[in-house]
Amino acid sequence: MWREIEERAKRNGEYIVKTGCTVRACAKTLGGSKSTVHKDVTERLRNIDPELYARVQKVLEFNLSERHLRGGDATRRKYELRGKKN
Repeated sequence: MWREIEERAKRNGEYIVKTGCTVRACAKTLGGSKSTVHKDVTERLRNIDPELYARVQKVLEFNLSERHLRGGDATRRKYELRGKKN
């Protein structure tokens, strides 16, 4: 069972590095929960593959730094769509 968890953590980490996606998007694409993916790439991956862990952390830090911009953009699009319906 531990082997499956290690493989899943590596798979999640590689996907995040490859696509630059968020933890939430990774979970949705690979079919897991956001909490599990987050634990895999922030805790488990550190012991399994330190090099991959470092690359994942760079992507997660970048996503965190842009989070406020993405949220604002999503809200803007939401209200633009509402305005077009009326």
